[in-house]
Amino acid sequence: MTQSTATLPATKGIDINQVQYKTLTIEGQEIFYREAGPVDRPTILLLHGFPTSSFMFRNLMIALGDKYHLVAPDYPGFGNSSMPLVDEFEYTFDHLADIVDQFITAIGLKKYSLYVMDYGAPVGYRIATKHPERVEALLVQNGNAYLEGLSPFWEPIKAFWADPENEEKRNAVAAASSFDFTKWQYLTGTRDASKISPDTWALDQSKLDRPGNTEIQVALFYSYRTNLERYPEWQHFFRTYQPPTLITWGGNDQIFPPSGAKAYLKDLPNAELHILDTGHFALEEDGTQIASLIDRFLTANIK
Repeated sequence: MTQSTATLPATKGIDINQVQYKTLTIEGQEIFYREAGPVDRPTILLLHGFPTSSFMFRNLMIALGDKYHLVAPDYPGFGNSSMPLVDEFEYTFDHLADIVDQFITAIGLKKYSLYVMDYGAPVGYRIATKHPERVEALLVQNGNAYLEGLSPFWEPIKAFWADPENEEKRNAVAAASSFDFTKWQYLTGTRDASKISPDTWALDQSKLDRPGNTEIQVALFYSYRTNLERYPEWQHFFRTYQPPTLITWGGNDQIFPPSGAKAYLKDLPNAELHILDTGHFALEEDGTQIASLIDRFLTANIK
């Protein structure tokens, strides 16, 4: 990993009222996004996971917004972006990545560090392989790109991939949109569940409970099989371009276990890896530590 001699002052954060909430239209859909920080500072593009939205980055944007330009969009069907039904919009990871790629062009981003989490990884890596010259660094948090990173959690989903018309298998996947599962994702593996705000899963669930959203999520779970097919391409990108990479991984994640984090080192031997004692949504419990690691890492690795 190339170490830059450039230094930036230590981040002190910004006030919450300095975060902006915006929308723009892409393919007839309103794409909501959060933006913070001076536009002439290094950009961090924040790509969220399932079943959340740019809301997951709310505290990180405040922590880093005095020193970095941060942009966090919501995908169609998530957060505050448009939610066309499955017969009105193609819910695939190829299409989500294309929407985000058009979003990047629309707001004029030329270079950026990619923060990828969960669904953000297959979205972000499609964009990175298309535009490798734009990627200044990778910030990976429980975002998978290796078969080693698929836990037993994925077995019912793989069964659905093999037989998508089977109602029982389809219903098993649809259960991932339930309140109990959403709450489980936030609390499982945390050190102290009392420090995880219930607002997180309540907000996510309010979006999942919209009529037609379960069908959207089932479509994306089915599309997820295409991500595994792209793993060799993404791994080739890692090996070829060797982007500076910081991995901060919730080590108690039962969806993407730490074996997935360690697998990156096969292709990115100079990556900086931190396995944190928390769960899937690591920012909720270790956001301060992750913000500090990002600041130090980017200060050392980008100009």
